[in-house]
Amino acid sequence: MAIASINPATGETLQVFEPLSAEALEQKLAHAFAAFQSYRKTSFAERAGWLNNAARILDDGKREYGCTMTAEMGKTLKSAVAEAEKCAWACRYYAENGERHLADEVIATNASRSFVRYQPIGPVLAVMPWNFPFWQVFRFAAPALMAGNVGLLKHSSNVPRCALAIEDILRRAGFPDGAFQTLLIGAAQIGSVLADDRVAAATLTGSEPAGRAVAAQCGDRIKKTVLELGGSDPFIVMPSADLDEAISTAVKARTINNGQSCIAAKRFIVADDVYDGFERRFVETMQALKIGDPMDPAIDVGPLATSAIRWELHAQVERAVASGARLLLGGRMSGGPGYFYEPTVLAGLPRQSEVFREELFGPVAMLFRVKDAAEAIGLANDSPFGLGSSVWTRDDAEQARFIDEIQAGAVFVNGMVASDPRLPFGGVKRSGYGRELGVFGIREFVNVKTVWRK
Repeated sequence: MAIASINPATGETLQVFEPLSAEALEQKLAHAFAAFQSYRKTSFAERAGWLNNAARILDDGKREYGCTMTAEMGKTLKSAVAEAEKCAWACRYYAENGERHLADEVIATNASRSFVRYQPIGPVLAVMPWNFPFWQVFRFAAPALMAGNVGLLKHSSNVPRCALAIEDILRRAGFPDGAFQTLLIGAAQIGSVLADDRVAAATLTGSEPAGRAVAAQCGDRIKKTVLELGGSDPFIVMPSADLDEAISTAVKARTINNGQSCIAAKRFIVADDVYDGFERRFVETMQALKIGDPMDPAIDVGPLATSAIRWELHAQVERAVASGARLLLGGRMSGGPGYFYEPTVLAGLPRQSEVFREELFGPVAMLFRVKDAAEAIGLANDSPFGLGSSVWTRDDAEQARFIDEIQAGAVFVNGMVASDPRLPFGGVKRSGYGRELGVFGIREFVNVKTVWRK
């Protein structure tokens, strides 16, 4: 895939970038390794100051950065501006809490003093996706830089302007030269970076095939990895739920980021007692969404990020219908320029269908009817993924059961799944391993060193 900025709302090529040569890539890797030797010795106070500066730059330029995101991958401008604001929040969170999260932990033993010390490990390669082109990077960069590591970013090839903007933000914030570098390289060049002994670890957010490839390469070299992969999150609605709030949230949870989010609700599992009303009102609300130019503040759903993604989604919808699903709404690619896909609702997809076990990355919802909580849990867990989940019930016993039995990295009760700098984020099963954000995220790429003194 060429490194090119293409507006998905129009199909217009905005800018094409030449990948780094082998010599230029070597210079950046050497620069990162040299920068780490001094950067690791900077104080928490210095790093916190630079992160706070980055937060101010993000807040001050949030509309400009939002326009960059929208022009490259098609999210609505209002959501892109909110993404820049969330990145600033993450920077401030780690500026305020990073030193406390990495403070020495005294543990009583037979030594005169024994404790755990958290120390940075070196340059970390971040292989990041296009769907949240700023947030995915900052949720890695803020804790990694606060911990004393340096960052190397291999961003998705369709968001190069976002990648360069992030590097510029951190440079302007005062981080030392080489502390964070964008690598404009193709997928074929990732292997050489991972093989380099100067690169200590890698983190990837993206598809399962990409995760497998990076994990295999790092495993061969005994390098730490964190993977956040796909999701097919269940959204469970029980009879005691506040149906008005559940339906409005369900539509938002399916169409957030034009439906292109790993933690978007994708499988709506509804109790029989309330199913008919939920289906009717859910379809009506999805049908009322406005599709069009993502720069227009009145628009709810913009285009998909690329033409290939749209064709793949449409093929999945057609296969779902062919295997027995009922098409209640949509199922069509919008005409005209751009990569638009109509909000779509499928119902009753058979569990033996291949599509049932796939992730649908776009504004396509799948509805399922169940008789009780036990069937809802069984259906929710019948998936290769385990990223997030949302359950809607006012019954305390049901809440406790869902929290305990759903196989996912997060369970949100009467709320939409969302990442939060204060809370760990990640999945189980084929949704990946390791955690980002919170205290757990900042401790992923450190040496947890035991110190024992007589």
